[in-house]
Amino acid sequence: MGVDYYEILDMDRNATDEDVKKSYRKLAMRWHPDKNPTNKKEAEAKFKEISEAYEVLSDPGKRQIYDQHGEEGLKNRPHTGSSNGGGFPNVFNPRNAEDIFAEFFGGSPFEFGRSMRFSSDGTGASGPKKPPPVESKLPCTLEELYNGSTRKMKISRTVVDSNSRLLSESEILTIEVKPGWKKGTKITFPDKGNEQLNQLPADLVFVIDEKDHNIFKRDGNDLTMSRKVKLAEALGGTFVNLTTLDGRELSIRVPEIVSPGYEKVVSKEGMPIAREPGNKGDLRIKFEVKFPRKLTQDQKTALRQALTG
Repeated sequence: MGVDYYEILDMDRNATDEDVKKSYRKLAMRWHPDKNPTNKKEAEAKFKEISEAYEVLSDPGKRQIYDQHGEEGLKNRPHTGSSNGGGFPNVFNPRNAEDIFAEFFGGSPFEFGRSMRFSSDGTGASGPKKPPPVESKLPCTLEELYNGSTRKMKISRTVVDSNSRLLSESEILTIEVKPGWKKGTKITFPDKGNEQLNQLPADLVFVIDEKDHNIFKRDGNDLTMSRKVKLAEALGGTFVNLTTLDGRELSIRVPEIVSPGYEKVVSKEGMPIAREPGNKGDLRIKFEVKFPRKLTQDQKTALRQALTG
């Protein structure tokens, strides 16, 4: 079959010249070996693939031959050195990749390859700077944080095209919210923030926030709730009926005497613990005892006898 240059640049065969440039710009910046010091060999291979695909698909003559005859059709033709319709060299090396990169971004390969070194935060002494991450809150219900959920977020951002023009584009980002995630959990999408001329795109960061629930409150991995009971229930026993965050119906027996401020702990009915799959915190039910406003003389006598007998 040979190499699929369209797949390498992450686009279909109907892509326009502008699509080709845009995809190369994004992928080449991401996979340049100087930006990937920890996995340099993999980056060099990817960078070479991306550059080779761009060299073919950005040249109308080469692209036409490739579309008709594939990679072999290109590489078996005599190499004329022409930039339009000529053959394709049988050996594509890293030097070709650096030349293409330098020509596209308007600098020499020596300047990029030797002088501009990316640090862990994506900045270089003489190269494009990476702005701070852009943070946005992602409000989630307790149900979503208990069960997990898939959130689709539509973003609009500014990008710089190959002609240094600022354009607006929209994209749908998918966030897999894991069971047990807490408020403050961050999900980072590298390079999905706005772009500006002469700087790298910012990272886009979503920060989990918790919506209020009408029954439960979260306390770490535990859930808490309040329940009012009558004095007769507090003394004689009661049940607490509730619906859990995953839709189960629970009936919790409370046989013990409930004094004001008493707390009933139900093991393993709290929030999932994100780093301990299958484990959960506890549910803590806090009771408020409702005392009667008045009692008849007979009721007072009966209570006195029952409680002092």
